[in-house]
Amino acid sequence: MSSWRVVRNASNNEIVLAHAKVCSSFWCHLKGLQFSRKLPPDRGLWFINKHESRSQTSIHMFFVFFTIGVIWLDSSGQVVDKALAKPWRPYYAPQSPARDFIEALPEILDRVQVGDQLVFEDPSI
Repeated sequence: MSSWRVVRNASNNEIVLAHAKVCSSFWCHLKGLQFSRKLPPDRGLWFINKHESRSQTSIHMFFVFFTIGVIWLDSSGQVVDKALAKPWRPYYAPQSPARDFIEALPEILDRVQVGDQLVFEDPSI
């Protein structure tokens, strides 16, 4: 199984993110995009949690040196919220409980709407 996924919007079958790194370990969650200086336009991180929660899917932007787009998803892959997150801000959280979230460049926010269903495809299949 690949550690990368293609994120597709099921409502229009368009690719939201060509390369989403699966981030399910403690260490990946801890590091995130901290100390990164840039991110390629077609890449991002898909953070996977065990339960839906607002607090467990909140993020900070300390030591992230560029603006990102964040998309929060419930356990079925439905978009529950999205935000433009700016460097060095202390706190962003979804309006509704979420299980997962995606961090990528801000343009990702133009590709989804709250209520869209996202699917994650293994590119090696």
